[in-house]
Amino acid sequence: MLKVKNNNNRLAFIEGWISVIVNTLLFVLKYWAGMVTGSVAIIADAWHTLSDSVTSIIVIVGAKASNKPPDKKHPFGHGRSEIIGSIVIGVLLAVVAFDFILESVNKLKGGETTNFGTIALVVTIISILMKEGMAQYAFWGARRTNSKSLKADGWHHRSDAFSSGIILIGIFLGPYLWWMDGAMGIIIACLLFYGTYQILKDAIGTLLGEDIDQELITKVKKMAIQCYQSDLNLHHFHLHNYGNHQELTCHIKLDGKLSLAESHEIATLLEKKIKAELDITSTIHIEPLN
Repeated sequence: MLKVKNNNNRLAFIEGWISVIVNTLLFVLKYWAGMVTGSVAIIADAWHTLSDSVTSIIVIVGAKASNKPPDKKHPFGHGRSEIIGSIVIGVLLAVVAFDFILESVNKLKGGETTNFGTIALVVTIISILMKEGMAQYAFWGARRTNSKSLKADGWHHRSDAFSSGIILIGIFLGPYLWWMDGAMGIIIACLLFYGTYQILKDAIGTLLGEDIDQELITKVKKMAIQCYQSDLNLHHFHLHNYGNHQELTCHIKLDGKLSLAESHEIATLLEKKIKAELDITSTIHIEPLN
């Protein structure tokens, strides 16, 4: 299992560094296009892209920290450092969204118009294609590794692709609607706030503790029947998520006539099966059937 875990962290490192390099290049392109055209939406989008580099660094640091082995102060490892990284990403998204709103409202109040031109069009299309490609890679890595910070980074990439898509629409409508640039900024901010909600809801829910999925309970009960050829009356399930590994506790009921060694063997067999098939560390408490 250690080899798989290292491969998972390697995916996070690769995604993180690709993100840092590409986002820095896109920031330069977008900022240049925004300065040339005078578009507040494109300049704000450029800073949003640069913030992606910061969140990607968080992904890299989180992946490294989560790979640290358990110690005396952290007996369950450091997997939740990735979840903390996801919360930081969510907060950064909220800050960027709030800045979008302020900049956009000021431009609308001033009644400023924007002439986008060919430069803005080309840069925006490049940004959409590259950011959506990076989002797809991050989501793919998140599915393989169950990494919440990778998933959050994927949403950050996609939010940038969405915002660039809105700007692309605005570029075509800009010559006919003077307020398009300011309106686009507000719409982008709303999308970012929604992304923030999704990221923080997932991360905070994990930290607070969530109810165990019924599908998982069903799987464990089927394993119990395979181990003992009868119903072990599994109950009192609790699942603790530590980022890169999970701890499951539950109770089983056995015939009181069984010896301690026999009961222990049944519980141990089920624990090993859960670990082998679900990659979950379990602790099973034994109760007398009557």
